[in-house]
Amino acid sequence: MVFESLSEKQTFDFAKSLGEKCKPGQIYCLDGDLGVGKTVFTKGFACGLDIEDDIVSPTFTIIQIYEEGKLPLYHFDVYRIGSPDEMFEIGYEDYFYGQGVCLIEWATLVDEIIPEEAIHITIEKDLEKGFDYRKITVEE
Repeated sequence: MVFESLSEKQTFDFAKSLGEKCKPGQIYCLDGDLGVGKTVFTKGFACGLDIEDDIVSPTFTIIQIYEEGKLPLYHFDVYRIGSPDEMFEIGYEDYFYGQGVCLIEWATLVDEIIPEEAIHITIEKDLEKGFDYRKITVEE
């Protein structure tokens, strides 16, 4: 599925609609260049899970856990991961194979540990179509 967004609000609303449909144990891999809107997307996704906390990128902590929504959200940012071995150290398997939903930013950096059934989302800019234009591709 491809969604074309022309604003942050459209990106947020699209992500919210995905979050509303989440099931326990699902893993969403979110990729895109710096500044493409991964945090806006994640905020919308969390809103779809009825999470009201302020969503911030866990770049330095690797994982943020939000448990007050209809499902727990495990928000990973693996941008600073040196190798998949570091994911073992933080016990990623407890989150990947638990009853919450995982959203992993920069997931291509740890491809070798991502389960086959993960849902892959890529956000891309195209400045020729406008500053706020985003192409969001969802592959299940």
